[in-house]
Amino acid sequence: MMYELTSQARELSSQNLEIQTTLKNILQTMVQLLGALTGCVQHVCATQESIILENIQSLPSSVLHIIKSTFVHCKNSESVYSGRLHLVSDHLQALFKEAYSLQKQLMELLDTVCMDPLVDENDDILNMVIVIHSLLDICSVISSMDHAFHANTWKFIIKQSLKHQSIIKSQLKHKDIITSLCEDILFSFHSCLQLAEQMSQSDAQDNADYRLFQKTLKLCRFFANSLLHYTKEFLPFLSDSCCTLHQLYLQIHSKFPPSLYATRISKAHQEEIAGAFLVTLDPLISQLLTFQPFVQVVLDSKLDLPCELQFPQCLLLVVVMDKLPSQPEEVQTLWCTESQVSETTTRISLLKAIFYSFEQCSGELSLPVHLQGVKSKGQAEVAVTLYQHVCVHLCTFITSFHPSLFAELDVALLDAVLDTNMITSLLAMDAWCFLARYGTAELCAHHVTLVAQLIKSCPGECYQLINLSILLKRLFFFMAPLHQLEFIQKFSPKEAENLPLWQHISFQALPAELRKQTVHVVTTVGTAECRKWLSSSRTLGELESLNTVLSALLAICNSAGEALDTEKQTAIMEVVSQLWAFLNIKQVADQPYVQQTFSLLLPLLGFFIQTLDPKLIIQVVTLQTSLLKLEPPDYVRLAMLDFVSSLGNLFIPEAIQGTNHEEMVPQCLSSEEIKNKVVSFLEKTGFVDETESAKVERVKQEKGIFWEPCANVTVDEAKRSSLQPYAKKARHEFPWEEEYRSALHTIAGALEATESLLQKGPAPAWLLMEMEVLQERMDKLKRYIL
Repeated sequence: MMYELTSQARELSSQNLEIQTTLKNILQTMVQLLGALTGCVQHVCATQESIILENIQSLPSSVLHIIKSTFVHCKNSESVYSGRLHLVSDHLQALFKEAYSLQKQLMELLDTVCMDPLVDENDDILNMVIVIHSLLDICSVISSMDHAFHANTWKFIIKQSLKHQSIIKSQLKHKDIITSLCEDILFSFHSCLQLAEQMSQSDAQDNADYRLFQKTLKLCRFFANSLLHYTKEFLPFLSDSCCTLHQLYLQIHSKFPPSLYATRISKAHQEEIAGAFLVTLDPLISQLLTFQPFVQVVLDSKLDLPCELQFPQCLLLVVVMDKLPSQPEEVQTLWCTESQVSETTTRISLLKAIFYSFEQCSGELSLPVHLQGVKSKGQAEVAVTLYQHVCVHLCTFITSFHPSLFAELDVALLDAVLDTNMITSLLAMDAWCFLARYGTAELCAHHVTLVAQLIKSCPGECYQLINLSILLKRLFFFMAPLHQLEFIQKFSPKEAENLPLWQHISFQALPAELRKQTVHVVTTVGTAECRKWLSSSRTLGELESLNTVLSALLAICNSAGEALDTEKQTAIMEVVSQLWAFLNIKQVADQPYVQQTFSLLLPLLGFFIQTLDPKLIIQVVTLQTSLLKLEPPDYVRLAMLDFVSSLGNLFIPEAIQGTNHEEMVPQCLSSEEIKNKVVSFLEKTGFVDETESAKVERVKQEKGIFWEPCANVTVDEAKRSSLQPYAKKARHEFPWEEEYRSALHTIAGALEATESLLQKGPAPAWLLMEMEVLQERMDKLKRYIL
């Protein structure tokens, strides 16, 4: 009959009455057949109180086959009958109703079926499994046709699965059931979001839309609770469903605020969805917390998530972290230790996963997105940034960390501090500082010593050294005075080999008397080392140690300048002035070590700016002006800016300065364009307004660009690479290098002379032609180099 309907439906038309009659007769016959089957099922229900499935084994599978075929035909009717559906719509509606009644009656019958729990394998088990899987297939057909009927069918599937759990649990296709449930949850959830979005965009309040929204939300909650119930009962059989469950959590949170990829809905609708539906995901994670396959999926070192799922992954890891303190030690160990599951599969620790996942949320951190905060006593709840959210929960987790896992905590924090990403490193530092305050004074002292030894062992300038120095400076403030004294004795500044360490110490952290003593020692040793260099051969190779000494002296000026007596101030100023006299602009332009010396001397000179000889100040400014033309590195330019800012309202006599700098600003503002830019900057009105949605789209694009090259890099590989400094490029010894430099300086000088002549008077007619010839020769030289 189905074949006849499908094959003849193409000929259906309002003019072809014969085909109309034929199709209606077939549909009518099908309705009667379904009615007869319904009567048959009702008869079985009425005549037997307790039904053994073996006695009716041919009935359920046959009936369910017919029901599914009927629903499939009804679902596809629009395409089967094309634009002529209205000619048979009444008969199709009757067919659907009869199939609905038949399935309802069959479910009532199956609800009374008994199975012998002592029998391990028989036809009853197979038949019941077939029934459940057949109903599962029907669910996928009717999901978009009748929501209530769909939900009732699912309710029956879950009920029967649990009722006969003991004898069919190993036969059920659990993965199919979990996958279907998750798909239905996502479909209902997306429908909910679409309705909420429509209501948010519409000014008028449509009660019908809102009722549909509530109905769909209720369906979401039903499916989620069904999944929760099924997962609880069949957890040992769900190892191959963990990836689906993981993806479900991520997909839901990727479409819900505050995700960058969320649907735009009102705050009220957000709260409704969160309160009625999202709350059910929390106990689901609790159930999966002890399940090793789920841990493996979430912490898989080869986990490769698209941009939109990285933020939900971070939220999930924080949720797991919040739940672990209430779990026994073995569960904490399961999550917080790394494991080699197989030759190709590795599981990283939860803490490493949190830092790695956090690092991937660049867009959410830069906007920043805001999450629900924690309520304080007597205070209203305040939204927090992602950074605050992760930091607070991480610190809370540290307070309950099991002692046996402290080594894992140390490794994770140190790895993150040494990360290439500064925001990740700062998060680890914040957590480490919290640990230093929360733990004992002895633990803090131990950590300071550990970090100090790591700094001393660093082979040279690298980002890891910068990160460790920031951490040391912060941790030093939390040390007890007694431990600070022990630190000074252990890493005595009297020994020059320890000066690299003292350039990273904030002397402000020391008690007043101890600070004064330590400043005195460091200054004495530092100035002595400077004089030693001045009286030596003064080779460039020795500049590295000199720069370390200057950094230590600068640390004193920046953090304990008030502890310097007049004698020490004079000593520092004298050696700095003498060192400045040896600077050569060519070396500053070409030699990195000299550039570093230059960048250290400038802030030291700036510190003593009020007592410096004006002639020396003029020399410094003049050298800076010349150096800018040679395009020095950025850190040198920043040091120059800092020195200029230190000048402040310093008065320089006209006879010395040569240029009246009070008149420079008005002269620079002669251009109307520059004047407008300055005014806009001062009034903070020169910024282009960007809408919230435009900002989100821009950040999403940036996030995709930032992380696209790393899409195929595993968590392990990313972490390992972040701990390895970039290999230094071998220095090539070019022949005739000095000759090249001399030739280029000559060219630059000629160009400057030509520019000066052009400013004085009109150019001769032949000049442009000659410059074009030179340009061609320059292009030819470039091709040789490339």
